[in-house]
Amino acid sequence: MAADEKTMFEIYRESDYNRAFHCIFYTELEEHAREKEIARAAAGETVYSGFVADERKHAAREEIERIIDELNAMDEDEANMPRAEIERRLAPYLVLGPGALAH
Repeated sequence: MAADEKTMFEIYRESDYNRAFHCIFYTELEEHAREKEIARAAAGETVYSGFVADERKHAAREEIERIIDELNAMDEDEANMPRAEIERRLAPYLVLGPGALAH
């Protein structure tokens, strides 16, 4: 898959007082907000990152939003979802990123 046929995303948790979960789709950032949004994600704790196929991005976004809603609905101190569960739920949408090797 060509690099321009996939979108990099990251699910992260804020490190400040709020500790809310968010997602960022890096290639969709508007120019005026790009640095601010990337800085927010970089300051947070990465929960999961990967690439989704552009042709399935809309459905992937919906599933990612469900995951984030579930995480944000949990008790703040216990909010967590195993990486394997996230991968299972996103499996229909994920593609290998640049430099990744298939298992």
